[in-house]
Amino acid sequence: MSGAAAVGIVAQRNNERAHELAAALTESLEGEFDVTVAVDELTGDAIDVAGIPVAEMADRDFVVSIGGDGTLLFVAREVGSTPIVGVNLGEVGFLNAVPPDDAPAVITDLAARLQETGSLEAEARELVRLRATGRGSDWTLEPALNEIGVHGPRRGPGGGATIEVRVDGKRYVESHADGVLVATPTGSTAYNLSEGGPLLRPDTDSLVVTQMAATDAMPSLVVDTDSEVTLSISEADVAYAISDGRNRQRLEPPATVSVSLADDPVRLVGPEADFFDGLEKLD
Repeated sequence: MSGAAAVGIVAQRNNERAHELAAALTESLEGEFDVTVAVDELTGDAIDVAGIPVAEMADRDFVVSIGGDGTLLFVAREVGSTPIVGVNLGEVGFLNAVPPDDAPAVITDLAARLQETGSLEAEARELVRLRATGRGSDWTLEPALNEIGVHGPRRGPGGGATIEVRVDGKRYVESHADGVLVATPTGSTAYNLSEGGPLLRPDTDSLVVTQMAATDAMPSLVVDTDSEVTLSISEADVAYAISDGRNRQRLEPPATVSVSLADDPVRLVGPEADFFDGLEKLD
């Protein structure tokens, strides 16, 4: 955008503390800098200002996400590669590095650097995202910051499917299972971990493939980020491919899903979250 710098603020819905912080940050930024601030529509309703759809913040210089990691995941889906700074109101905070009490100082410092340099792109940290496409089908899921999963019609007895896993064309395993996950380092602490998969440090250039309740289970497999993982589903009436637990594609087996890196990573600015501190907060 030309002219004044532009900042977006997205606060966790139905969270009064998040809304109060959004209002305080808006007032501080517009009072101290040549900055235009836009909040999301629900936050605007809560603090009685005009709001805009989060997707329209994609052309902002950076976006502030106030809430838990789920809020930041939502913001990342909507704004793509626009730099994001996360203010942590959740319990763990692998993505949101800024404590709420530190938020005013951190955000105004980012605004000052933006005003001085014109861009925060050079200091942004990139987090890889995954894309899933259907082999022989015309569909692509929204990019996933955490994981791409495939599963049968439901979890539990009688609900799985036979899933073959190939990495760069070479077969790793084929088994009846509830499903299979392909997770990023960011996602290794989420669904992957709950299914017994390993933790990956955020700066690792790797993905991890983890089966879910497989009959013939193999250990989780860590692969390079430039690998192509193909998941072939059979022996089920219906199956699903799903991105970050939200965006879903219905499959009619036999079907094959290809998982690889998405073109645009998520970009974070501001302080970096302490990975090991976050691990201590896990149940």
